[in-house]
Amino acid sequence: MYHIVSTEKPFEQASADLEQAVKNNGFGVLHIHNLGDTLRSKGVEFKEQCKVFEVCNPGHAAKVLSADMRLNMALPCRISVYTENSTTKIGLIKPEQILASLSSDESLMQTAQEVEESVIKMIEDAK
Repeated sequence: MYHIVSTEKPFEQASADLEQAVKNNGFGVLHIHNLGDTLRSKGVEFKEQCKVFEVCNPGHAAKVLSADMRLNMALPCRISVYTENSTTKIGLIKPEQILASLSSDESLMQTAQEVEESVIKMIEDAK
């Protein structure tokens, strides 16, 4: 259900490289949530780093929404860059499995597979 890779890159470099990989693969970054900074700003002790990138390809998103508007709640795709025990990791929950659990529409499975291949390539490119 997850695709997670470790990288030798520092957290900030991996984050910057992921952002570029998203753009290089025809997707856009809609927003970056810096969960580590947000938690610390609220007074929570949190030693790790974590950024969640919301990424989207408008063509794929339109196909999903046209088939079933309820699936807007599963969009956009999220890719995380985070640290865990001094190791930087990049990962996501696989879109194909998410959509398969939410819909039985075969046309969506093809779209989900294409998106999954793209986001995994982004992660590999950023690694």
